[in-house]
Amino acid sequence: MENSFFVDSARLSPKALEIKHRLESDPSSRKNHMEYMEGMQRIDSDVCKNVMAHFDSYDPSAYTAADVKAALTRTGCGIEDFKALLSPAAEPFLEQMAERARLETSRHFGNTVYMFTPLYIANYCENYCVYCGFNCYNDINRLKLSPEQIENEMRVIAESGMEEILILTGESRSQSDVAYIGEACRLARKYFRLVGLEIYPVNVDEYAYLHGCGADYVTVFQETYDTVKYESLHLLGHKRVWPYRFDAQERALMGGMRGVAFSALLGLSDFRKDALATALHAYYLQRKYPYAEMSLSCPRLRPIINNEKINPRDVHERQLCQILCAYRIFLPYVGITVSSRESASFRNGIVKIAATKVSAGVSTGIGDHESKYTGKEAEGEHGDEQFEISDGRSLFTMYSDIEREGLQPVLNDYLYV
Repeated sequence: MENSFFVDSARLSPKALEIKHRLESDPSSRKNHMEYMEGMQRIDSDVCKNVMAHFDSYDPSAYTAADVKAALTRTGCGIEDFKALLSPAAEPFLEQMAERARLETSRHFGNTVYMFTPLYIANYCENYCVYCGFNCYNDINRLKLSPEQIENEMRVIAESGMEEILILTGESRSQSDVAYIGEACRLARKYFRLVGLEIYPVNVDEYAYLHGCGADYVTVFQETYDTVKYESLHLLGHKRVWPYRFDAQERALMGGMRGVAFSALLGLSDFRKDALATALHAYYLQRKYPYAEMSLSCPRLRPIINNEKINPRDVHERQLCQILCAYRIFLPYVGITVSSRESASFRNGIVKIAATKVSAGVSTGIGDHESKYTGKEAEGEHGDEQFEISDGRSLFTMYSDIEREGLQPVLNDYLYV
């Protein structure tokens, strides 16, 4: 049943419509989201247990203004302090949190802001995630770039001056297998100093293979750490398996990746609890793998093609700022990325306080960087975007804007010898 009705930018068959309706209306028809599927590697780790113990017991409403004041006066920031800083009680103290976060950012990162761009090379997906524009039931234009097309996109991006790229695919092993992604990594190494991946989770040996092809780090969105909510949002596909996704970053580190990034998609569930779990996920892995580079992001839900039914839990800019400041105070040495989902004005402000990395020249579509970067109409087909971005500034504009804020934009700080 898993792949028999895979949608390729076309109409759903009667069988597919029947299965889709059953998945949506009858939870008993869905596979257990906590059970591993065939081929999924299990690892022996206590990180999940530690994170979820805090997630399950956290009550944001239990913290008071006194708890927040105490957290802000301490030199360090423990887990309980972090919980207080994420709570509603901390909202009136946002200015104090921002000042503390700014000092920590300056102490650990100076006035630098790192820049990168994402490159989507395929938008085929075998998962049914109700909030995602790539989901297998969404009627969009599907496209998988050939190696020649990938290299052309990379060449155009590199000519703009960009030195770090994040390669993304939809989650489809059948269309974007590990060998295909590995070839993209080898091509990227010709043009970029730093290569990241945001793909479907894989096993340790597969991460090792991709690292050997040139990948430096791996980003995985857990989406939400709320296992009950997760089940109701991920109705089909390998992504439905919550624990396999949770352990992806650790498997990547076991496979030799030098860095991993973490995120929840804020708005799917209780954003305060998801923010807590995201940071603790990085915290416990950092203690276990002290040599590894860790980074966090906290994107909010954005509109997608053909889905006006999403009803996210509101996360306003002040609350997003609170989360980012709390992240910085709790994990002062960890990088924080703010994506193009957020407005230009918000990103201009937050890089002066807590964020250390931003994307520029962004497109979430497939095969359209040439037209976006050069103004020329690119040849061939285009694939539809995953979501709408908010900040579409080019690398040149973003670079200039960061300098205007008195900060130093950095395109790369890592050299292979």
